[in-house]
Amino acid sequence: MSSSTGKGESGVKTLAIRLEEDTHAQLSVLAQLRQSTITDEIRQAIVSHLQATKADPALSARAQDVLDEIERESRARQAAIATLFSTSEQPSGAPAGRKSK
Repeated sequence: MSSSTGKGESGVKTLAIRLEEDTHAQLSVLAQLRQSTITDEIRQAIVSHLQATKADPALSARAQDVLDEIERESRARQAAIATLFSTSEQPSGAPAGRKSK
């Protein structure tokens, strides 16, 4: 479950997670020993995970493949729209979908 707080902290989402009792107990003790909170410990773990993920070359390559596919699909859709709404009367420099006057 994820939602916006809507108060004070703009751009912050609330996320509910379920933990096994023993995991929660360990996290609670860790937070207490570090004079921190469970929330701060979870945030730190997520940030560390994201940093490690960014350094993964295989994942970076996969991300580039996804971006390339998005670009191909976008160009195909743009071409389909241009073809659908273009007319033979339209000058070559006019935006697709608009008839020149």
